[in-house]
Amino acid sequence: MEFTYTQKEIGKVAEALLKNSESNVFLFYGSMGVGKTTLIKELALQLGVKEPSSSPSFSIINEYDTPDGTVYHFDFYRINDISEAFDIGFEDYLYNGDYIFIEWPEKIEQLLPLDANKITLEINNNGSRTLKFMPLK
Repeated sequence: MEFTYTQKEIGKVAEALLKNSESNVFLFYGSMGVGKTTLIKELALQLGVKEPSSSPSFSIINEYDTPDGTVYHFDFYRINDISEAFDIGFEDYLYNGDYIFIEWPEKIEQLLPLDANKITLEINNNGSRTLKFMPLK
């Protein structure tokens, strides 16, 4: 599935991603500044997160409560070794049934579930984004 969208259309894109996903784990690939965190904020909003969400660049993980559980937002940009993911108990989060959004998943690829949703983002010359959505397998 592929979408090209502007900031005004991000709500519709997030809705389509949630509706068409078969996994609760979403992997976000793309360069710095492409809009990964912005899209994750919209996904969290649609899942019922009421508090302001932000990138967990320094904390590695942010947790947000929803009426149906918790949303976990990971940002592995700053880790230097996969052992840092083990140190925070990353694998335990994967199998609790809550939504998990991961920025910079390429840093922990060997830990990722095979059924995760892979999302790649690119910025276009006109400022719009192109998103490709597919299972990781």
